[in-house]
Amino acid sequence: MPYGMYISAEGAAAQAQRLEVIANNLANVDTAGFKQDVPTFQARFAEAIQQGLASSGDRSASDAGGGVKMIDVVTDFSPGTFQHTGNPLDMAIHGNGFFHVGGDDGQVQLTRAGNFTLDPAGRLVTQVGQRPILDQAGTEIALDPNLPWSISPDGFLSQGGTLRALGMSQPQSLDDLTKVGNNMFRSRGPIAPVPLAERQVRQGYVEMSAANPVRQMMAMIETTRAFEANTKMIQSQDSALGTLISRVLRA
Repeated sequence: MPYGMYISAEGAAAQAQRLEVIANNLANVDTAGFKQDVPTFQARFAEAIQQGLASSGDRSASDAGGGVKMIDVVTDFSPGTFQHTGNPLDMAIHGNGFFHVGGDDGQVQLTRAGNFTLDPAGRLVTQVGQRPILDQAGTEIALDPNLPWSISPDGFLSQGGTLRALGMSQPQSLDDLTKVGNNMFRSRGPIAPVPLAERQVRQGYVEMSAANPVRQMMAMIETTRAFEANTKMIQSQDSALGTLISRVLRA
């Protein structure tokens, strides 16, 4: 493959991957607690260096850039805006921390989406997947619909004379968090309870998606144009190569 066509193909592939990430962000601009993904790119060595047939810095014909590649997709944990709903089951964490959610495998999962609801058994659960919300001790939270209840500003649920702390924890590093679907995260490292002085919960509010629709649309337009530019370069080089071959054959 001609070198220029190879560079253009790598560029088109990278932009196609970026477009998939942006499309997912756009699809979740109205998802409560959603954290947008950000693709990261890196310059790529030439194919000969990638295959071990040449060395970087040897000043040979192969010691040239090989285009660009997407190396990772990282999550941006910037907080979203708070939207007032007036629903007492809606809760938003102000500051650090994630709510505890019971996972299918019994492990604690974390989320910033506080748009909770009650299932037929009276358990406090997530809107998507009906996963149980846990207190700090890891016990499912159930409410008696016949008794009044309240949430304190520091995240303590009170009903019938019983006080329970909503499960709120923070990983040692946000880089430890991995998305596991349905707006949930799992930590690869240990998690620690949010200190009492830092626990802040706003009842009747929901943290909305951190993905900005205008910025995501601008990024999509930029990525689409870059993809089209690379494909046009491929077509141009293919046409030039075809013309050269035709001339050689006529000669």
